[in-house]
Amino acid sequence: MRQTTLAAFLGAFFIALFVLLNSAFIVPESKSAIVLRFGEPTGKHTTAGLKFKTPFIENVEFIDKRNLELDQDEIEIIARNQERLRVDAFARYRITDPVLFYQSVRTVAGGEQRLSTQMNQTVRRVLGEVSVDDIVSGRRTELMLRIQELLGVSARQLGVEIIDVKIRRADLPLQNSQAVFQRMITERNQLAQQIRAEGNEESQKITAQADREVIEIKAKAQEEAEKLRGQSDAERNAVFAAAYGKDPEFFAFYRSLVAYEEALRKGESTILLSPDSEFLRYLNNVRGRR
Repeated sequence: MRQTTLAAFLGAFFIALFVLLNSAFIVPESKSAIVLRFGEPTGKHTTAGLKFKTPFIENVEFIDKRNLELDQDEIEIIARNQERLRVDAFARYRITDPVLFYQSVRTVAGGEQRLSTQMNQTVRRVLGEVSVDDIVSGRRTELMLRIQELLGVSARQLGVEIIDVKIRRADLPLQNSQAVFQRMITERNQLAQQIRAEGNEESQKITAQADREVIEIKAKAQEEAEKLRGQSDAERNAVFAAAYGKDPEFFAFYRSLVAYEEALRKGESTILLSPDSEFLRYLNNVRGRR
């Protein structure tokens, strides 16, 4: 009798333990838990700790709620200027609605496959609207934000938030690189020549303007000098005339001295005159008489 009672007790204990073990589950900090009844979600648990479910008819699926990385394979796109470019991009995302995510794609692997397809299409769409120069250097940040925005719209239908999109590398195919680099060099050389031509033209304008101003300044100065010279000559003639009127003999003597100074100034000319020449009359006689 005792053995039968003990056996019944142990049986009941193990049955209860088995039921308890199939009813309880633990939600980790990094996961969200979805309780499924016959494959359909009945609820979700986003906080960590010990949780319970109906045994045997309910089971649990765990969905990662951490930031995840979607690393896309390198793809080849055609830019607006019909040039090919190999692009390596990746995205960071987070599952914000575990139930919607499970209903849409079931697993993280399935979700990443769907997101990868959407990202591939979005990258081709956005980069196909701009030129290679914009992708390589000019507008890369703007383009990444545009891809993130468009991808985020489609990802929300899966219960996913797109945190960030980055273009890791954007390179020309090897067979096109040399031709494109040569074209870029030619364009830069043409731009440099244009800038130099504009600079030379502007320099010529400035030089011509300066030369014209110099000529005008010199002409004005020459005109002013001629006026002053004329006034001076007039004043000098007036002085000479007044001196001649006061003492003609002294005036004649002064003019002869000036003539002697000019004639005898150091130079290469030689003057041959007779001693009784009119030019030398003041040298022979202080009064200028023969």
